[in-house]
Amino acid sequence: MDAHKLRTAGIPPVADLVPHTATMLLLDRVVAVGEDTLQAEVRITPQTLFAGPDGVGSWIGIEYMAQAVAACAGYRRYREGCAETVKIGFLLGSRRYTASRDRFPLGSTLHIHVQQLLQAENGLGSFECFIDDGAQRVASATLTVFQPNDPQAFFNEGSV
Repeated sequence: MDAHKLRTAGIPPVADLVPHTATMLLLDRVVAVGEDTLQAEVRITPQTLFAGPDGVGSWIGIEYMAQAVAACAGYRRYREGCAETVKIGFLLGSRRYTASRDRFPLGSTLHIHVQQLLQAENGLGSFECFIDDGAQRVASATLTVFQPNDPQAFFNEGSV
């Protein structure tokens, strides 16, 4: 992911970019954005959702990635001037989710990186994602997502 083309100023709060609210909003902030990339951050504390005495299970990493993908889509809508930046989407699946540890320890700060690989007109997309702890990559995956043009019609009729 090309750090030279990333923007770090003028980014709205993550809550304005994703459809998650309250405790289900797992990301703390978006730190940088590019044309088809985004970097977000989460600090693992005892108050972090899903935290136990030793931290958060690394299986939650896939949700961190999915929320970063949602923030990337929300930021794109924000940049395009869409009045409604938050739009619902679905995580369809992942390929090769790997984690180098079983937990993200308390006190760590995770950096979630997403890069869009594909965005079809029908709302289907693919993102290459990884998480690092500032020293090394600790998880990675390719996510397949779907964001219908009209979510309400999709729910009502079951079609795009």
